[in-house]
Amino acid sequence: MSTLRGTPHPYGICVEPSNVKAGGHGCPFRFRCVGCDHFRTDPSYLPVLRAYLDTLLRDCEHLAAATELDDWARTEATHSEAEIKRIRTLIRRVETDLNGLTDDEREQIKEATRTLRKTRTVSLGMSDVRPPEADLRLERDT
Repeated sequence: MSTLRGTPHPYGICVEPSNVKAGGHGCPFRFRCVGCDHFRTDPSYLPVLRAYLDTLLRDCEHLAAATELDDWARTEATHSEAEIKRIRTLIRRVETDLNGLTDDEREQIKEATRTLRKTRTVSLGMSDVRPPEADLRLERDT
């Protein structure tokens, strides 16, 4: 039996061979993970998938209401309906699979999920300091 190897992703894993070989830094598809057949997810990622969907929807509403953006900038920044639909489909598929299990199986999945989430939140004690971001705003001609 072969083991499925992949590189971690915030919402699952990527099994695209060149990306796995490059340790997650060689995606030939510009990291459009949820739209890729090489992307895998499981019940342990449900909370982050739901949070991501909420963020996408909130961003879309914020962009729709923004009056200070040029049309091209709004279009470029707006998440696609296809991406939103794909996230909803992934969430629904995982939830449907969970609903098809027995109570005992669901409890086993819940316990395994708790363990997986703990291992993903391990901190090495290093600070989260980032270099200061440059102010790239340009003055607009009105």
